[in-house]
Amino acid sequence: MNKQSAAVGVLVLAAGLIILLGKLGVFTVIGAVFWPLAVLVPGILLHVLYFGRVLPAITLVPAGILTVVSVLLMIGNWFGWGTMKYIWPLFLLAAAVGLYEYYVFGFVRSRAVWTASMLLAAASVLLFFMTLLWTWGIYLLALILIGFGIWLVMRRPRRSR
Repeated sequence: MNKQSAAVGVLVLAAGLIILLGKLGVFTVIGAVFWPLAVLVPGILLHVLYFGRVLPAITLVPAGILTVVSVLLMIGNWFGWGTMKYIWPLFLLAAAVGLYEYYVFGFVRSRAVWTASMLLAAASVLLFFMTLLWTWGIYLLALILIGFGIWLVMRRPRRSR
């Protein structure tokens, strides 16, 4: 047996294994669970290329956006897409992170970039808490108000006649 026939045999064996695993659904499960990595990998790659001094600082904006969005997509994929009704405001945070990275690491001391990133982050956090408040957080607010009312009634001074 020569080296060429052994190499062809290994290739035929590999092709057979790939076809068998595909028919058993292994690649479907891997693809369904880990597809957000297709968004995370370019984000991390852009970070690596910037810090390796290959790309300009402006690439930190899409790098930050892709990285945060991929984390949010992983949360939705792993914990159910119903979680998106709670975490959707954090997509604004992705843009804020990208702009903030550009401000900090890009040595662009522009007040406008910092202000935009902080406004986007504040809007994201505010919308996130408003979303929580209008879903299950309203019950927490009701309990806090009831507790505060009880505390106000119990601490009022007693009048003696």
